[in-house]
Amino acid sequence: MTKAKAVSTSLVLRTCSADMSSQNNFVWPQVGEIAEAPDWIANKECGNGLHGWLFGHGDHSCSSYLDGTARWLVVEVESDTIVMLGGKCKFPRGKVVFVGDKKDATDYLLTNEPRSKNVAVIGACLTVGEKQAAIVGALGTATAGYSGTATAGDRGTATAGYSGTATAGDSGTATAGYSGTATAGYRGTATAGYRGTATAGDSGTATAGDRGTATAGYSGTATAGYRGTATAGYRGEIRIRWYDETNDRYRTVIGYVGEDGIEANVAYRLDDNRKFVKA
Repeated sequence: MTKAKAVSTSLVLRTCSADMSSQNNFVWPQVGEIAEAPDWIANKECGNGLHGWLFGHGDHSCSSYLDGTARWLVVEVESDTIVMLGGKCKFPRGKVVFVGDKKDATDYLLTNEPRSKNVAVIGACLTVGEKQAAIVGALGTATAGYSGTATAGDRGTATAGYSGTATAGDSGTATAGYSGTATAGYRGTATAGYRGTATAGDSGTATAGDRGTATAGYSGTATAGYRGTATAGYRGEIRIRWYDETNDRYRTVIGYVGEDGIEANVAYRLDDNRKFVKA
């Protein structure tokens, strides 16, 4: 008797609206049921199939369902039926194995799909300990401990401890501890602790602690602590704190790029008279 060959399967992450509907009025079934595309064509073109992110990795902007009401699904699919597209995949049918919110769905995926641990999973929430790295995709949250590295994609949040490195994508938030490095993309927020380095993109906010370095892009705001250095792009602001011993408090000097000789993309510090000078 010939033994049946085991069917290889892969887990695919995707989202839909709160009522389980998606494009073309397709309604996804509940857990344990099979979803099947009524218009399947095995080509490398978008459409004519069910779509998602293989192992949870891909381009989050491919989905129209990313707000707080969206349902997140994990679908088990026969691997040899999957067609890879740019930033997503499509398939003719699959078994729905999980339905829930973003965190619970990505937790399920990471627990049950070993290959998802090697990619930046969209929406994942990861926390690792000292000297370890946490990498998540767009909309995710990465937290790493002392000397660790946390990296999050677009709209994500990355937090690293003392001496760590935190990097977040567009509209993301990056926070690093003492001596750490925090980098956030366009309109992001980057905060680094004492002696740390914070860099934010256009319209973003970069804040570094005492003796730290803060850099923000066009229209951004760079704030550095006592003895720190601040750099901002065109139409940006630089802010550096200094310690007022007479009144026992910190004060902040604010400069505007394009005024009083403050130039764009030039690093400044405060001199002994609390005036901005090129660093």
